[in-house]
Amino acid sequence: MKKLFYYANQYIQKSSWKDLALIKFCLFSMGILAGISIPEKRKERAGIIAAFVFTVTYIPLMMKFISVVREKEE
Repeated sequence: MKKLFYYANQYIQKSSWKDLALIKFCLFSMGILAGISIPEKRKERAGIIAAFVFTVTYIPLMMKFISVVREKEE
C-alpha cells in the first residue's frame, strides 16, 4: 500500500492542472455510468450517500485550495 501512495504522489508531482482535470472528468463520467445502473428504488439512498461523500471530500479540498491562494497573496 505504501508503494501505491508513493506512486500516486510521484504522479501528482509530475502532473499539470490539465491532467488533474482529466482525472476529474473521468471520475465524473464513471459516477454517471454508475448512477445509470442503480435501480430506481435505491437511487434516493445512493444520492444521500453521494452527497455525504461529496461534502466530506469537498470541504477539505477547498480549505487546502484557499490556503494555497492565501499563501500566494502574502
